[in-house]
Amino acid sequence: MRISVFLCLALLCSGVSAQNAIIDTASIPVVVVRSTPVRDTLKNIAASVAVQKLDLLSQNDGTILTSVLNRTPGVYMQQGALNTNRISIRGIGTRTQYSTNRIKAYIDGIPISTAAGSTVLEDIDVETLESFEIIKGPASSIYGTGLGGVINLYTRQRPRENIKAGATFGSFGLEKYSVNAGLGNEESSALLSFNHLESDGFRENAGYERQSLTLNGKHQLNTRTSISLLTILTRVKGFIPSSLNRTDFLESPEIADPNWEAAEGYESYDRLIAGLSINHRFSAKLKNATTFFTQLRDGYEPRPFNILVEKRVGTGARTQFNLTHAFIGRHAELVFGAEGLMENYRGRTFENRFREFPGEGSVEGEKLSENRQIRQNFNGFIQERIILSERWILDAGVNFNSTAYTLNDEMASDSIDQSGNYQYGLISSPRIGALYKLTPEKVLYANMSHGFSTPGVEETLTPSGEINTDLEPETGINYEIGLKANWLNGALYTEIALYTIQIENLLVARRIAEDQYIGINAGETSHTGAEILLAGRLKIGPNWLFQPYANGSFHRYRFVEFIDDGENHSGNDLTGAPTHQMNLGFEISSISGLRFRANFLQVGEIPLNDANSEFAKGYALVNLQATYDFQPRGKFRISLKAGINNLLDENYAASVLPNAVGFGGNAPRYFYPGDSRNGYVGIFVAL
Repeated sequence: MRISVFLCLALLCSGVSAQNAIIDTASIPVVVVRSTPVRDTLKNIAASVAVQKLDLLSQNDGTILTSVLNRTPGVYMQQGALNTNRISIRGIGTRTQYSTNRIKAYIDGIPISTAAGSTVLEDIDVETLESFEIIKGPASSIYGTGLGGVINLYTRQRPRENIKAGATFGSFGLEKYSVNAGLGNEESSALLSFNHLESDGFRENAGYERQSLTLNGKHQLNTRTSISLLTILTRVKGFIPSSLNRTDFLESPEIADPNWEAAEGYESYDRLIAGLSINHRFSAKLKNATTFFTQLRDGYEPRPFNILVEKRVGTGARTQFNLTHAFIGRHAELVFGAEGLMENYRGRTFENRFREFPGEGSVEGEKLSENRQIRQNFNGFIQERIILSERWILDAGVNFNSTAYTLNDEMASDSIDQSGNYQYGLISSPRIGALYKLTPEKVLYANMSHGFSTPGVEETLTPSGEINTDLEPETGINYEIGLKANWLNGALYTEIALYTIQIENLLVARRIAEDQYIGINAGETSHTGAEILLAGRLKIGPNWLFQPYANGSFHRYRFVEFIDDGENHSGNDLTGAPTHQMNLGFEISSISGLRFRANFLQVGEIPLNDANSEFAKGYALVNLQATYDFQPRGKFRISLKAGINNLLDENYAASVLPNAVGFGGNAPRYFYPGDSRNGYVGIFVAL
């Protein structure tokens, strides 16, 4: 903690003293937000929105978004492996067992999240992205379900160069190859990207391989209408080392769980995300954006307890109208629209007979279950934004949601039949926000919003296989105030956000078997905290630019009222959420193309169970990177990069399994060890 405070003060002091030492400053660029109902500059949005551009996305080895997301105050991505990740925002989603839920995600306006509420971002290739934006908490009325917030990814649209190829090599057998080909003019552009990634992994049974093909095209039909197409094809095979107990985590973090290793457990799947978008301007005041999309996933996952075979096909559409008009003599913009998704799911499980065939890995046996599900989700929304004066902006809106599940158990027996229908009633989520400009460069904002997350299909089932019709959606109200400001003639940008989210009908995943969980409404939680962001941009002489930053999230997430299976956890810290996060660093760059980056991440201790009897210790990571861009003959450009992650070789839990239970007298397996010290080098050539 002392190191964190020292570095933070050093960064702040460097920014303040530089005003006197350096006459020439470079202002922070103006950032335009695309994911809010009305596009505007970041300082004109009455909410906490994180915006990260392409330059930041390149500040790692190019495998996954973890380090980038963890630079965002209030956002925490736990990386158990390249294919085992969980994202939480402001403590929401920390108690999920293996994946991300209660957070919605989109890529170029196409939903990534399933109709059941789960989100997988780790197989989206970093090199295809231009930026991402995160709306924290239930602060937007146009996206519906997603109590934790919304993540919007944006792909690179217009190619910077005709052809770009690259290769990255690193520790633990890391190899990544990429080829990007593009062409474009004023009316049309197209970008085709292919990426291959493979890694042996730090741990045993942790091999990973992924191929992805991305096609992104846009065409301007006329002065009023444009169409765009996005298609992402992904094939993944990732082995699963699973979690470890405390002794193995401390003494042998590189090993896999013995059962998962003996079964050679893994997941493999083919995934398609595709969407066709039409943007049309009816008049100077009315415009529309409509997207038709589809999602497909075909998966096979051998686990020690069974083998899961599943297929999911989802189709839907999203439309949004923006109408500018006058309201009580003031400029206003009305936003309204709808989004619908229908998903067909088929899942089957089979015996895994790996114990009968030692050394052969997983062996498929008799079928244990088969079910089909139809999942439907619909959102309608409307929001009004009014510029009351040169200083005041007001916005208010509401979202309406309907979610329904239909289950058909194709192996139903007299004792267990999971067939049935369930529909949650219409849920309305209002929002109101206000922004006041102290000066053109300093603004205050406040907002109050309602959010909710519906239970997933599996959470609605009772131990006997029936649908629990008494289960309620998790709901919460968010209260937030904040400051966004430029200082030192635009050389320093700051954000401060104070918030509290009060959640009722807390959804708890209670583990009743090694592979089975049920959902219950078990109480209330309080998520109260402060987020701080500082970013500097200072010229050092005529040739160098110094960009320091300091981000922090300090909070208290706790159970207000929580009684589970007769045990009272009221007042305890929220399971799976670190006590704090700090992310400090800087970048030094020259006009010659040389850059050096340093990053320091500190994460506080994490409660591992609801009783707060077990904790994962806090940890600190130091990552370094150097890059060099140059043009040998002026016709092509070469980029070189090299980096070291976890420089101090910290033994830490990169992810945890909340409320793990030990079966057969074994200790609970809470911990997913993070990678030990590792490095990488890369070369990229662009024509």
